[in-house]
Amino acid sequence: MFSSPSSSDAQAAQNRTSGCLLRFLLPPVSVILVGIVLALLLSQIQVDLAETAPLPKDTSRISSNQLAPLFSPEVLAWEEDILNWSEKYQLDPNLIATVMQIESCGYSRAKSSAGAMGLFQVMPYHFKEGEDPYHPGINAHRGLNYLRQSLESGGSTRLALAGYNGGINGAQNPEEYWPDETHRYLYWGVRIYKDANEGKDHSPRLEEWLNSGGNSLCLAARNE
Repeated sequence: MFSSPSSSDAQAAQNRTSGCLLRFLLPPVSVILVGIVLALLLSQIQVDLAETAPLPKDTSRISSNQLAPLFSPEVLAWEEDILNWSEKYQLDPNLIATVMQIESCGYSRAKSSAGAMGLFQVMPYHFKEGEDPYHPGINAHRGLNYLRQSLESGGSTRLALAGYNGGINGAQNPEEYWPDETHRYLYWGVRIYKDANEGKDHSPRLEEWLNSGGNSLCLAARNE
């Protein structure tokens, strides 16, 4: 008859068994954990790239004869004018609509605390003496000419938007030197424009802009 093992022997055997199981389980568990971490990192990198990647450089070509339906109703109300301006200034109508969206939401009497005025929030020094800065055609002429110059100078829609907000010369500086306002402007404009060019009928970034204060401009446009 075999004698029963002592308690110390049993504990040692249990420890050996546990150790074997741990050595067996650790490699696959480690691989799974590493895979999860890498997946999370890659998803974050993809999001960052989507937000910071330059847009196509050839945006002087008119991309469509109508606006994407994702813009707010206040901007879509200007569709006929925007299409005419896109032909006149050789700019993508969705780019014009994007700028109008985040500058004024179609409110022709909009005025910023810095003094920018009208549909495209043009600064006073861009107007000639006697010009009405709130007249849609005059405001578009000054604003969209500058947008066109910014596009030609920067070579990409991303730099065109940066130049429109922060000045053409300022947009030539490294991005880390751009003011926070310009980074915020790109945060809204780049994604809204990309969604429009992809033919989407809804833009989460536009909804975010509306909920972050843009609705007040749209309300003013509706009551104009």
